[in-house]
Amino acid sequence: AGMAARFSVLPSRRCLFDDPVQIRVAGLQPWQAVTLRASLVDESGELFQAHALYRAGSSGELDLSRSPALGGSYLGVEPMGLLWALQSKTPYKRLAKRNVLTPFCVDLEVYEGHGDMSRLLGKCTNERWFLGEGVKRISVREGRLRATLFLPPGPGPFPGLIDLYGSGGGLIEYRASLLASRGFVTLALAYMSFEDIPAVPEILELSYFEEAVNFLRKQKQVKDTGIGVLGLSKGGDLALSMATFLPGIKAAVSISGSSFNSFIPLKGDGFTVPVHPYDLERVKISDESGLVDFSDVLHDHTDPATWDCRIPVERSLAKFLFLCGLDDMNWKSDLYCRDAVQRLRQHGREVEFYSYSGAGHLLEPPYLPLCKVSIHRMLGMLVHWGGQWREHAKAQEDAWRRIQAFFWQHL
Repeated sequence: AGMAARFSVLPSRRCLFDDPVQIRVAGLQPWQAVTLRASLVDESGELFQAHALYRAGSSGELDLSRSPALGGSYLGVEPMGLLWALQSKTPYKRLAKRNVLTPFCVDLEVYEGHGDMSRLLGKCTNERWFLGEGVKRISVREGRLRATLFLPPGPGPFPGLIDLYGSGGGLIEYRASLLASRGFVTLALAYMSFEDIPAVPEILELSYFEEAVNFLRKQKQVKDTGIGVLGLSKGGDLALSMATFLPGIKAAVSISGSSFNSFIPLKGDGFTVPVHPYDLERVKISDESGLVDFSDVLHDHTDPATWDCRIPVERSLAKFLFLCGLDDMNWKSDLYCRDAVQRLRQHGREVEFYSYSGAGHLLEPPYLPLCKVSIHRMLGMLVHWGGQWREHAKAQEDAWRRIQAFFWQHL
């Protein structure tokens, strides 16, 4: 009550998490100096905040798609800066959505001046959802499968995707739920550290992933023209393995993945792809923060002695898209992507490849803020993922567009 400024979030205060919005403030004094702040409390009660200093225009209005930030969490014209610059008060926290049935609520506030933020002039809330109107979430415990199926509204048929996260394990749903909200039947699949699946399985069985493909193919809303698979990090090499060894995979996306089988042997029908050799002696731990740098632990992937660990992607008839950040501090994903891309191109296969300068390992759906460092669930150590805030945010927007365009084209 009595607050002068009026916020508008366009086209709506309620949107999907990957939707850009236009944030405007009206009712300020001409040329007034103000501070904007965004706050988000995650499901564990952790507070994430960003703020930026602005000056209103001649008519007392502010439009974040046109007005430059003069200081704070970012500089310049950044329409979505208040979201991608969100940072936790506690260091080393990663913003991730556990329950996709509820939104993240971002509280937007405007304060007088560029100083003490003692006088609030206006506020509003932007509800950012992970599940579009009418998308169904179905828990799957069929045979060995530990997964969640997301169905877009309507009879379809829709392209079908399998979504894999990395070696942190668990059943991660927020990327799959957003993809379903964009028109894909998506199966988020757990393969380590979930329910009865061990934290670090001694072996991964290709037949488990084949069960997932068969389960997805028999859904009546799924197009029968072939399945897509999308993986991040360890999920990336699994996506390549599925596209290489399993029938029915039409298109595969590897995000920050490798061109060889990493960390856990993969057992197929009558063969096993061994683990690419590594040496934990080469782990670098920084004394003051206890940060772990894994970027040198793997043996040289160009050494023929390691080649039995390669995934023979060139045998696959699938289409491939590789994405990575050039500031990946977790491992040399650019080098490993180039290896696979080169082999595919030598065999005349169609492949797309984009590497982003200033982007880190964790290329996520857009507007999820950069996580530079966090605890790796499997290792229980602080791991450096890399990335620069603004560049990483731009990379996530671009990569998300490319992933969807790629699957629409090939499925």
